[in-house]
Amino acid sequence: MRYVAAYLLATLGGKASPNAADIEKVLGSVGIEADKEKLKLVISQLNGKAIDDLIVQGREKLSSLPAGGAAPAASAAVAAPAAEEKKVEAKKEEKKEESESEDDDMGFALFD
Repeated sequence: MRYVAAYLLATLGGKASPNAADIEKVLGSVGIEADKEKLKLVISQLNGKAIDDLIVQGREKLSSLPAGGAAPAASAAVAAPAAEEKKVEAKKEEKKEESESEDDDMGFALFD
């Protein structure tokens, strides 16, 4: 993904079709070493294609994916036991805090 992002940044910087050196320069500016094989793959896949068209195609593909609320019954079934565990833990902590605070004063008041 970082190689695609670097490619896009290079195109925004004015390069119509960035080469390996351009992408390495972008990645190097943030301290990332470029993997030659991944770099070649990204360049071969994106070279000569209009970035705007690729973004539109990507948005269309992403719009067909479910976004977070696709399976409410399944997520509710998973969330219910977790919520119950949190309640039990909270009750245990409250009891623990109460017992600790009772032990602190030991029956003596500060100004007796």
